[in-house]
Amino acid sequence: MTSSRPFLLDANIFIETHRRYYAFDIAPFFWMALINNAKNDRLLSIDRVEIELERSGDELADWGSGSFHEFFASTDDEEVTEAYREIMVWSQSQTQFTGAAKAKFADAPDSWLVAYALAKDCIVVTHEQFRPEAKNEIMIPNACKAFGVEYVDTFQMMRMLGVRLG
Repeated sequence: MTSSRPFLLDANIFIETHRRYYAFDIAPFFWMALINNAKNDRLLSIDRVEIELERSGDELADWGSGSFHEFFASTDDEEVTEAYREIMVWSQSQTQFTGAAKAKFADAPDSWLVAYALAKDCIVVTHEQFRPEAKNEIMIPNACKAFGVEYVDTFQMMRMLGVRLG
């Protein structure tokens, strides 16, 4: 199972894997696989995710600004901005979500991630799960599903890329 479309990584892919199960010292092959696949134009992330990672000020922030920096695509793009507008219209029209959830989604990198994926035909990679009952947060998979954007988790992405650790 492979894909010719690029994978677009959510911040939680970097943060959770680094802090929980693929720390740099435990699973260096994971991080090398990210870099190698990014160099082959098979995965990327966006500038707004890079800013989120930089805020942590830890080893992951250093890695992102060094090894992976060139793979954070700009969201300053006409197609992406138009997709973002569509996503904002959709999110504001959803009566199930609270006003606070709508405001948070509008300001978060998440909405831009979905917009980039929609505009550039990418597969979103996130640890978030589709939650049709959600009210207090607009989950990335909920927005993806509304726009027909494919999304997977880290392990699905690794299988689709043929990544083997070790």
